[in-house]
Amino acid sequence: MADFRQEFLAFSIECGVLRFGQFVTKSGRNTPYFFNAGLFNTGERLGRLAGFYARAILDSEVKYDMLFGPAYKGIVLASAVAVALANAGIDLPFAYNRKEAKDHGEGGSVVGSPLAGRVLIVDDVITAGTAVRESLDIIRAAGATPAGVAVSLDRMERGQGELSAIQEVRQKHGLPVVAIATLDDLLGYLQDHPELRQNIAAIQAYRDLYGVSHHA
Repeated sequence: MADFRQEFLAFSIECGVLRFGQFVTKSGRNTPYFFNAGLFNTGERLGRLAGFYARAILDSEVKYDMLFGPAYKGIVLASAVAVALANAGIDLPFAYNRKEAKDHGEGGSVVGSPLAGRVLIVDDVITAGTAVRESLDIIRAAGATPAGVAVSLDRMERGQGELSAIQEVRQKHGLPVVAIATLDDLLGYLQDHPELRQNIAAIQAYRDLYGVSHHA
């Protein structure tokens, strides 16, 4: 596991973003772990999170010319990741969308740099894939090309069908998805930390029920 993935998981646990216990997902599944990216809610936490995104994106070698953040969470993330990349010497344009098109001032639903070239979408997680589909429509309507999607955690979990939302993006849209960490990374992290190993059996059982192969 790349060092930054371990660092990211440790950081997520430290912030209470990643917790273990009994939780219910929006889809009604009982899950032994919960990831709440909304708790990256201070300047320092957001800055560190953006740094992890930047490292994962650079590590992936995905080719892109600008960033796009889907409303609402993606707006903050794309902005912060643009700053983190600039700090790493890569100064790129970014844009985001409004939920409702504005009919005064500059108008339109996209704010920031004009969408052009290869556009990398930045969001927190992909659950149903709705935000990704909307983003792809916006990017293509502007004459730009989707380059991929960057997310914080890949739960490697089936949606309504046999594929995960991330696998659907990869297969249906032919786009790379960059995740800072995956469920595989989390299980490896827990194995390396004796004080957390008691969570492995429950997470493995959950994965046996709802998981997908990373390569399916």
